[in-house]
Amino acid sequence: MKRFLFLFVIGFLLQSCARVGSPIGGSKDTLAPKFLSSNIDTTRVNVPTDIKELRLDFDEYVTLKDVSKNLIISPPIKNITRIIPSNIANKFILIQWKDTLQANTTYNFNFGNSIGDNNEGNILRYFNFAFSTGSKLDDLYISGEIKDALSTKKPGENKYVVGLYQVKDTMNYRQKPYYITKVDDDGYFELNYLSPGKYRIVAFEDENGNSIYDPGKEKVGFQKDEVVVEKSISGLNLKLYPSRKPVKYLEMKEIPGGVQMAFEGKPEEVRVQPLNEKIKDYKVTHAPKSDTVRIWFDAVKSDVGQTTTENLKFGYNAGVGKKDSLYNASLFYKYNTKNAMDINSDNGGSLLPPGEDFKMVSNYYIDKLNTDKWIFRAAGDSLNTLPFTARISEKNPYQILVKADFVAGKKYQLTVPKETVSSFYAKNFQSKRFDFEADKVENYGSLKFILQNAPASSYWIQLLDTSDKVLYQKYTKGSEVKFDILKPGEYIVRILVDNNGNGYWDESDFQNNAFAEDSYIYYKTAVVRPLWDSNENWDLKDTRVLDTSKLSFPKTNTATPKDTKKPDLKSNNTLLSPAGSTLTR
Repeated sequence: MKRFLFLFVIGFLLQSCARVGSPIGGSKDTLAPKFLSSNIDTTRVNVPTDIKELRLDFDEYVTLKDVSKNLIISPPIKNITRIIPSNIANKFILIQWKDTLQANTTYNFNFGNSIGDNNEGNILRYFNFAFSTGSKLDDLYISGEIKDALSTKKPGENKYVVGLYQVKDTMNYRQKPYYITKVDDDGYFELNYLSPGKYRIVAFEDENGNSIYDPGKEKVGFQKDEVVVEKSISGLNLKLYPSRKPVKYLEMKEIPGGVQMAFEGKPEEVRVQPLNEKIKDYKVTHAPKSDTVRIWFDAVKSDVGQTTTENLKFGYNAGVGKKDSLYNASLFYKYNTKNAMDINSDNGGSLLPPGEDFKMVSNYYIDKLNTDKWIFRAAGDSLNTLPFTARISEKNPYQILVKADFVAGKKYQLTVPKETVSSFYAKNFQSKRFDFEADKVENYGSLKFILQNAPASSYWIQLLDTSDKVLYQKYTKGSEVKFDILKPGEYIVRILVDNNGNGYWDESDFQNNAFAEDSYIYYKTAVVRPLWDSNENWDLKDTRVLDTSKLSFPKTNTATPKDTKKPDLKSNNTLLSPAGSTLTR
């Protein structure tokens, strides 16, 4: 009996020891997939032009992430019909197409960072596969760096691409470049497997992922001269600038006091004529290089859109096409009784900075002021009035500037009765009282710049926050410039040069081979302290890069009509709103 029990226990233990179990622990897979082979011969030359697919085999299951955005084929192969894997992991990648390949041409399939293993997601970075339909594999390259000329941010994830167009008698920039590659997050790029020849190089921010440069919508950088590729080229660097938008009509809409016509681009001049018999008395306002045109009329007096919606038609010419021709635009218009003329404070708060005029802004173009009934008093004094003057801003016809002997620390009240501010066909519909205090100079500081290698032309010097919002700017010339009244804080400093002296900062125009005008970003932030005169020496040839990772900025709260884009150059400092994106004198 004892022997039987002993044998039973031994057998049970042996059976338990032989039981198969799952391993516990183990090191994590950190290796990227390994390329094994292809359907194309290992020499990768003399590949038939009628081949219709590329198969790449790997040592483990792989997936493709955002392949439509990451995969770049140079030269482009049209009519791609199939890419595997799509949703399910495979141990191979298969790309099929309908096109017949070009003879004696090296093709490069650049997968970027789209290939990863299925389990841990380890990325096979910057994987390329090249083959040639000729007797040799072209092995020339161009490498360099791309930089956003106006950006104050550290390089990060971007959508930049660099392309080469073959120089021909006729060049179609609305097609994909002959060679193209993505720019990595550090701004570095490589165009590989190039054949000798003459090319035009372009870099752009491929926002929509179509590998085609879209003028006016994407930043662009280029060289005016051809790039001659006889040997490999390193260190070819390009700067990206905003691109010039072609002038194009967009839409019309109803606005307080009339209708607004919107354009893409910056028309220098726009002619507009109503094509509706009811609108006989009207005014058209348009600032040169503005993208909006406003047509003002008295809808009540003209009996337009009073009871029903009416189709209003207008003829326009924005300097595109035949100069004497008028193109048609229309909208369905219904008069909105709530869109009355109004005025509000435009000082960004209740504190008025020292030396500044008190500002008001209207939603209507201001035509006349009747200040006889305006009342300006010190707060708490209901008996005495104070002298003042008021005028329509020369640079912003939606803004009123009120000048008086403001005393620091004192509070004031300004009453503007109704119907004392006029537009062409309307007046302010209600009285307004504005309460504000003249701020003390000790709450502000000054900032002076001494420039080495200053621009020969006039320029805008701008103080920005981390969102690239322009808080202050001046249009000036010379090697010294001073901001007298600034809110304390740290500012990013930028200079935009008016090289051609037209009063605007002009963007890049790739099609017409025109560079953007010069720009500079100060390599450090400018610090403003209360009651402190800060001085900065800036050599514009200094190429050091600004680091904005640890900055604090003063809070601002400004408001300006959307199409107001001209800073008031008569004040010492020009405080701008976010809408001031078009730079004018």
